[in-house]
Amino acid sequence: MSDDNKVVAELRENFGKGYARRLRAAGQIPAVIYGHGTDPVHVALPGHEMSLIVRHPNAVVDLDIAGKHQLALVKDVQKDPVRQIIEHIDLLVVKKGEKVQVNVPLHVVGESFSGTIVNLDQPSITLEVEATHIPEAVEVSVEGLEEGAHITAADLELPKGASLAVEPDSLVLNITVPAATEAAEEEIAADDAAEAAAQSEASAEAAE
Repeated sequence: MSDDNKVVAELRENFGKGYARRLRAAGQIPAVIYGHGTDPVHVALPGHEMSLIVRHPNAVVDLDIAGKHQLALVKDVQKDPVRQIIEHIDLLVVKKGEKVQVNVPLHVVGESFSGTIVNLDQPSITLEVEATHIPEAVEVSVEGLEEGAHITAADLELPKGASLAVEPDSLVLNITVPAATEAAEEEIAADDAAEAAAQSEASAEAAE
C-alpha cells in the first residue's frame, strides 16, 4: 500500500443532501466506514486526494480519524452520472493480514493468431487476497492462441497469496474468427472451386 493512500478523515454528524453539497463545494467528499461488527462511522474525506486514490481498483486507504489509524477498502464510489463528480464513498474496515474478496480487473496481453479475435467473457475475476496486498490486475496471455482456444479461471496465473473465489471452470475468454471473415473465406473457396471446375471443363472441351 502506497504512502499516498494516507488521508485524514474528519468525523461528521450532519447529514442530508444540502450538507453533502456544501461538503463537496468545500472540496470534501462524504463517506461512511463500516464492517467488523462496528457501527457505521460517517466522515468527510479530502476530495482531491481521494479522487486520485479511487482511480486504482480496490484501493486500501490508511485513514487518520481523530488521531486513530484505520485501514479501509474502497468498496463503492458513487458519482454524478453527468458530471462524474464523486458524491459519496463507501469504505470497508480491514485489518493487516486478513483476507478479503475483491474483483480484480483482467488485463489481456499478447496477440492471438492472425485473423482471430479475443472474446473477454468477464472484465474481472473474483479473488481472495490479503487486504493490504490486492493486485491491480491479473494478466491473461493470448499470445499465438488459435480459433477455438479458451481460458478458464483455473488457467490464470494468480499473484502470490491470491486464490480463486469463483468456480475454476468459469470461462474467462475464448478465441474465435469473426463471422464476416468466415463468410469471406467460404466465398473465396466457392470461387476457387468454380474456377477449377471451369478450367476442367475447358480442358475437356479442348481435348475433344
